Order: sequence, then structure tokens, then C-alpha cells
Amino acid sequence: MINTLLLMSLLNPAVEAKSEKLKNDMKALELFLQDQEDHDKYCPKFKWKQPPLKVYKKKLKSQLPEKCKKGKKK
Repeated sequence: MINTLLLMSLLNPAVEAKSEKLKNDMKALELFLQDQEDHDKYCPKFKWKQPPLKVYKKKLKSQLPEKCKKGKKK
């Protein structure tokens, strides 16, 4: 039992790190999809090339141009 507790305490930081990465990946995907939806809804005539998902993962914020965000009601 002591060995199990010791092993769990050693693995816990690794599990927490993977969990945090998963949370960030999910948030990035949510932002990515929301930007697509907002672009189509608020400024479909504005030409915009959406950055790849890896940009969202790195910055964790909307990449939609301010021109489109102005039409979006908060």
C-alpha cells in the first residue's frame, strides 16, 4: 500500500500537466470554432483567413479581426 501511495504521488504532477494541456487544447478548439461562427454571422463579406489551430493553442484568445468583433454584441 505504501508503494502504491508513493507511486501515485510521483505520477500526480504528470497527470496534472496532461490535464492542464487538455484544458488548454479544448479552450483553443472552442475559440477556433467560435471565430468561424462569428465570422460567418457578423462579417461574412470581410475576407479573413483563419489561422491554424496551433495559433489558438499558443495564444488562447480569439484571432478574429477587430473589424468583425465590432459587429458582435457582447
